[in-house]
Amino acid sequence: MEKENPMRDIYLEKVVINIGIGDNDNMFQNARMLLEKITGKKPIATVSKRRRPELGIRKGQTIGAMVTLRNNDAREMLKKAIEAKESVLKESCISNNSLSFGIEEYIYLQGVKYDPAIGMLGMNVNAAFARKGRRVELKRIRSSKVAKSHQRISKEEIIAFVESNFKAKIGGE
Repeated sequence: MEKENPMRDIYLEKVVINIGIGDNDNMFQNARMLLEKITGKKPIATVSKRRRPELGIRKGQTIGAMVTLRNNDAREMLKKAIEAKESVLKESCISNNSLSFGIEEYIYLQGVKYDPAIGMLGMNVNAAFARKGRRVELKRIRSSKVAKSHQRISKEEIIAFVESNFKAKIGGE
């Protein structure tokens, strides 16, 4: 019986939670308070990279807040976020080694109560997956030992990982 290669196992690399607020400074403060309340981490501001006159956004303007979580924090947050979606996600949420979906209102997260000072906000959750050996590529060490096919994680592998580790059902569009 042949053993599976442990380097082919995938793991949850990070979870990024983003709240877009447009050009409203008051909403930015609310988004920061909410992210800090949910994650216990200090959020950073996201700024526009280019001018969007049709949206009333100028280059360098604060347009949102985000937090990046790793290790156990990432695992726990992804578990809460999937439960907020009633453990059912669409297959179209998966692309390029990641799982991305939105939560319409933060009160859907378990253990989070409505705060009138914050109001109602939704958020985007993006979970990135990787295999062991990916850091070699990130350090710009060009080695033939780490193949592109090793770095690519298929949709089926992500579905199997999420279903087995987070008890979620993924399917449909």
